[in-house]
Amino acid sequence: MPTAHPNEHQTSTVCLDGSEVKRQRELHGLTQLYVSKVVGVTTDTISRWENNRYPTIRRENAINLAEALEVPLEQILRQETDEVAEPVRPVSPVRRFLIFAAGVGACLILIAVWFYLDRQPETLMQVDASRQLPAFAAPATTIPVQIEFERQADAGGFILREDFPEGWKLTEAAPPPTSLDNVHGIARWIIKSGNKTGRIAYMVQVADSAARGREASFHGEVIAGSGNDRASAAVAGDVGVKVAPIHWADADGDGRIDDVEMLDTSYFVDEMVGVHIDWDRLERFWAAGGYRWDAQKQEFLPVQVEEPGSP
Repeated sequence: MPTAHPNEHQTSTVCLDGSEVKRQRELHGLTQLYVSKVVGVTTDTISRWENNRYPTIRRENAINLAEALEVPLEQILRQETDEVAEPVRPVSPVRRFLIFAAGVGACLILIAVWFYLDRQPETLMQVDASRQLPAFAAPATTIPVQIEFERQADAGGFILREDFPEGWKLTEAAPPPTSLDNVHGIARWIIKSGNKTGRIAYMVQVADSAARGREASFHGEVIAGSGNDRASAAVAGDVGVKVAPIHWADADGDGRIDDVEMLDTSYFVDEMVGVHIDWDRLERFWAAGGYRWDAQKQEFLPVQVEEPGSP
């Protein structure tokens, strides 16, 4: 069990090492969805922590995060280094004046930047989007994709553009896309002001000719405003899925869907409201203990695997 940090009761926030969080999660074979459920936050928050967008977080969340990753709390905190103090040298009057002048100039620049930004339209800063993808996608099969939105209450309307691999086809989505080009792999959704949509779920069919062993890329963009006030930002989160004869629910690619993977999948499926996922087939793979890829039928089939220690 992770041990409590010696300063646990002295401060309410800690400095998080995002790269170490991501390294430990991947080392333990955990998904962002699983970690978010254990910690009690959204997957987008986990993504932001890993990318150091929130370098300082509440200690309570850090402790829960360490427990989810099964590592000591100190392992995921940013380590402070002691610097050797240099001897103090006297500052000449000329140097004092130059420092003062530089400080005044910096303040004026900061005021000018603040004055400019304060008059820019607050559009995209009010909307964040994050994508969740499975680790693997088999040729000719269909995989689920989810994009989650976080926005302020007064955020206006925006457009989501999603680019999926060319040759793949979007077969189902909730809500349905406003515009769809399955030839070039482009889908767009218009989310109007006041629309309560917080998530887009869609199913995409992998091309038969998709090269095995290669990573297929997804790119998305949130666009808000119009004319000179137009602003945009990339969709965060997962951007690639590896093409291989491995079921999308098999996160570690070992040819079986174990209990932890089935739990993660159940959370994911619950959030894919409005699209169809064959849960009965997933349960058959889970109950059998394994599965195999039938290249001729281009589908997965359950394979009975005996548990270790069984007679």
